Amino acid sequence: MTKNKEKDDKEELEEHEIEDFSEDLQERIADLEELNESLLDETKRNEGEKKYIKSEMVRLQKEIQRLRFELDRMKTPPMIIGTIKDVLTDGRVVVKSSTGPDFIVSTAEYISPENVIIGARVALNKQSLAVVGVLPSSLDPIVLGGEVSEKPDKSYDDIGGLEEQIREIREAVEDPLLKPELYEKVGIEPPKGVLLVGPPGTGKTLLAKAVAHHTNATFIKFVGSELVQKYIGEGARLVRELFEMAREKAPTIVFIDELDSVGAKRLEVATSGDREVQRTLMQLLAELDGFDAMENVKIIGATNRPDILDDALLRPGRFDRIIEIPVPNYEARIAIFKIHSSKMSVANNVNFEELVAHTEGVSGADIKAICTEAGMFAIRENRTRIKMLDFTMAIDKVMVVDADGELESRQMFA
Repeated sequence: MTKNKEKDDKEELEEHEIEDFSEDLQERIADLEELNESLLDETKRNEGEKKYIKSEMVRLQKEIQRLRFELDRMKTPPMIIGTIKDVLTDGRVVVKSSTGPDFIVSTAEYISPENVIIGARVALNKQSLAVVGVLPSSLDPIVLGGEVSEKPDKSYDDIGGLEEQIREIREAVEDPLLKPELYEKVGIEPPKGVLLVGPPGTGKTLLAKAVAHHTNATFIKFVGSELVQKYIGEGARLVRELFEMAREKAPTIVFIDELDSVGAKRLEVATSGDREVQRTLMQLLAELDGFDAMENVKIIGATNRPDILDDALLRPGRFDRIIEIPVPNYEARIAIFKIHSSKMSVANNVNFEELVAHTEGVSGADIKAICTEAGMFAIRENRTRIKMLDFTMAIDKVMVVDADGELESRQMFA
């Protein structure tokens, strides 16, 4: 019995030891699994940091390359700006540098020969003065701002009572651009410039816009006062660049409004400011009558003071055709009234013939103002249709007649 009991106790002890070992083994396995997960997480984190470090190294290498390139560029010696004055037969060129004297220099092999032309702006090596680059032509922002990118929306249908003037300007500006072969067959040269002369508000600018609308030419608009600058030679430079751009973008219509501000008569006694205006005028005369052919470039000037224009500006070969824009007559005023009221909601009792009879001496701009004021009177009373009385009150307001005439006019149309 004693032996059996000892045997059973031994087996039971072994079973407890096995169970304890198994539990201890499972705990160790769990710890190892937890450690393995922790190592996996650490490995993933290290791989992410490794990728970030690599990408950061690539970025820093690019930044270093950029800085080195910028440093090399800043270390490059400055170049001198020059202008080609002549191209020699042996390939060398005569350049005038910005420092003053002229030099005979060679050109770099990588520069295309067709770009090496007389008048081109070039970059010169500071030491050898060789031509190392051809620069684009520089135009003043004032000149670049004169180009009208979109075609004006005004047409000949928007102009009333100027049929003869429209015919003349079409012959001088539009036909030479659209039908040059007609002038070649006849054997004459078309007018180079057209001067529109007339009181303010008679449609000079409107006529120029209509011409630009009916041609495919580039339209460049300038006010004469913009060509007058403070410093000596600046105004002449603007004129020169203006015509340079006009030739590059040909066919071109150059419209110079208020021409009298730059084209006034030259006086013997003048201030320094007057002399600068005269320099600008002389540059304008040289461009209009210069040695270069003005093919497909037409000039339109406008002024309401032709009496003060310089005689040299008005001679044939510059402004060949002078078109007078008069104050509209009776029939013209009726046509202008109908044009400006065509898009307005007008009552059936509005009689333009009666209105025109009381607008003697007004301009086209005044008639447009009358139509606008008539619409304002209708809006003031919350009406959508414009009555005859609205036009009458607008005429009284715009024309500024005396008290008796105002009362008589309103009673007539009431």
